[in-house]
Amino acid sequence: MEVSAQFLARELAPFADYLHVPAAALVIAVLLALGLLGHIAITRLVGKLQQSAERSVMRWDNVFTEALLRPSKWAVWLLVVYLSLGLFEGAEQLRTLVRQAADTALILILAWIAQRALKGAEAELLSEHRGQRQSDDRATIRATLRLVRISLGIVVLLMVLQSLGVSVSGLLAFGGIGGIAVGFAARDLLANFLGGLSIYLDRPFTVGDWIRSPDREIEGTVEDIGWRMTRIRTFDQRPLYIPNSIFASVAVENPSRMNNRRIYETVGIRYDDVAVMGNIVANVKAMLESHEAIDLNRTLMVNFVSCGPSSLDFFIYTFTKTTDWATFHGIKQDILLRVLAIIADEGAEVAFPTRTLLLESEPDLNAVDP
Repeated sequence: MEVSAQFLARELAPFADYLHVPAAALVIAVLLALGLLGHIAITRLVGKLQQSAERSVMRWDNVFTEALLRPSKWAVWLLVVYLSLGLFEGAEQLRTLVRQAADTALILILAWIAQRALKGAEAELLSEHRGQRQSDDRATIRATLRLVRISLGIVVLLMVLQSLGVSVSGLLAFGGIGGIAVGFAARDLLANFLGGLSIYLDRPFTVGDWIRSPDREIEGTVEDIGWRMTRIRTFDQRPLYIPNSIFASVAVENPSRMNNRRIYETVGIRYDDVAVMGNIVANVKAMLESHEAIDLNRTLMVNFVSCGPSSLDFFIYTFTKTTDWATFHGIKQDILLRVLAIIADEGAEVAFPTRTLLLESEPDLNAVDP
């Protein structure tokens, strides 16, 4: 690179003398002109590549060209900086500073390209044309790419420090010692970070899921999963902020991933209607088996179960096809109304709590013992 600048200075020296300007200034002007032409050429070239990628069946070439578009323009100017290093022969300190700046800029441009590629890869993997993905799959993709971006940031930081003359080995040694102290001082922060990492890897829930914990008063829709805490919107529309470390020690239920919703009801009829109990149970079971909203691949049971204090009880145990909460309650209402109609058709009635008092006859106080 330095030889190129010196070569340009020698070749342009006659023109510089003719124009009565310093040769270095003329070389810089030529390099800037070349940089401008390169900038325009790169823009058009990458634009052509983008047009070809859009016409292509493959989608990953779009990600590649989009990642290169903006960084490649800056790479041209970085090349101009490298070519100009030969102009600073008499100023070694200045040339060293320019070289360090150029090396750092090169690292940052490469990191920029990688970062844009990762962002494009995430958008491509989660795009609609790839079909609907399960919530746990989407969480895994986001978590994996986030970890890759964090790792990339750490590596870039170390490379930048190395290019600036900072001893990375000493920094790593200091980090090992200081990490122990920081670990004790930031135990909760690290626990929450690891809790967030486990959420991303184990995938018990993701954004949009309805979760609840029988161990704690936690129930609502997940709005955001951060590295320190998770935000949940309760059903009364209040935000609930939970440190991620909590999820490592409590049981979490995710109703959003249920396959069916269960109907489990007990109905009682009067003891006077014991003769029609068999017909009621059989008719209710037949009604459920013919109901379009009931999943017949799941357990379906209707049985006389107990003799209660004031009723003969039978239970209904079945599952609906839908998991939507509002739709489920509409189906449950329809089924219970049909059950009541079946009981009425058999001439029976639903029992309610009753109590029978047996009174002994009063003694005849006027009776005289013989």
